[in-house]
Amino acid sequence: MGPSGSEQMDVICGDFIVVRASENGVTVIGLTRGKDTKFHHSEKLDQGEVMIVQFTEHTSAIKIRGRAEILTRHGRIESGD
Repeated sequence: MGPSGSEQMDVICGDFIVVRASENGVTVIGLTRGKDTKFHHSEKLDQGEVMIVQFTEHTSAIKIRGRAEILTRHGRIESGD
C-alpha cells in the first residue's frame, strides 16, 4: 500500500536544492503546483551567491536562467554555457 495523500505531500515538499551563481544575473524562478503552472516567485543572484530552495505545497518546479551550479540529492548539475 502506498503513502497517504498527506505522507506523499511530505515527500514532495521535503526536497531542497542549492543554487550557486557562476555569473551575475542568474535568475531562480519558482513555478506553481496545480492545474495551471504559473510563475510565483523570482530571485536574481550575483556571482558567488548561494540560494537554498525548497519544493513546497505551492512550488512544483524551479527554473534557473544563467550559469549556475545546482546541487540536489540526485547529484550536481551545471546550467548555462
